[in-house]
Amino acid sequence: MELYHNNMSVCSQKVRLVIHEKNLKPTEHHLNLRAGDQNQPEYVKLNPKAVVPTIVEKGQPIIESTVICEYLDDAYPDHPLRPQDPIARARMRIWTQIPDTGLHLACATISFALAFRHQYLALGPEAIERYAAGRPDPAMRESFRARLNQGVESPAFANAIKAHDKLLTQMARQLDATPWLVGDEYSLADVALTPYLVRLDHLSLSWMWDGERASVGRWLARCAARPNFSGVANYVDPKYLDIMGPAGRDARAAIAAIVAH
Repeated sequence: MELYHNNMSVCSQKVRLVIHEKNLKPTEHHLNLRAGDQNQPEYVKLNPKAVVPTIVEKGQPIIESTVICEYLDDAYPDHPLRPQDPIARARMRIWTQIPDTGLHLACATISFALAFRHQYLALGPEAIERYAAGRPDPAMRESFRARLNQGVESPAFANAIKAHDKLLTQMARQLDATPWLVGDEYSLADVALTPYLVRLDHLSLSWMWDGERASVGRWLARCAARPNFSGVANYVDPKYLDIMGPAGRDARAAIAAIVAH
């Protein structure tokens, strides 16, 4: 197995959580997203969307992190990550589809507006345009340019914060009753959302689950205590944290105002 990934990518973190749960040892290829490695023709042949992660097994590329996670649970059934009961498995999939139906874009919007845009701005206009031009989807190119120029003033930023606020309430409602998102067993539901809560924590936004949503913080602590969390913790780039943490703290008042409304 080969794994094409990025250390701080939430989708890559999700897949690595499963890989580490299964004790798999793929050959890893780290893609520098700021340098545009994902836009190189040889990688686009594997993943036409030019995103990470991708795994290649038996010569076949498999893309889309949610699909990869289910594939790995099918191919490597030891340490199963899906409930046996069909109803519980359906409930698991309700959680796992949340990133794919809006949360991932919301996470990217928050991360970029608060922190990552500064990395791109430091590269200069020519490098920025080369990166934008390398995106195969015109809508993605325009979204990138808008988020780069507008930052936290982008209308999408407030909507992204509200999407996370809604998710935290939804998670707390479940986690007030059960230790994991689908009951008593850790599953792909927990895998799917762990990286997104880690990202909020890295952005100094863990205050969003204080008080009535404290069960979310306890859940995240349980996730972090599991051996497979090495798939996240062992790949953290301190240089990113040096940008993300202060950026989130500086924006706390503005984000609190968005949540209040």
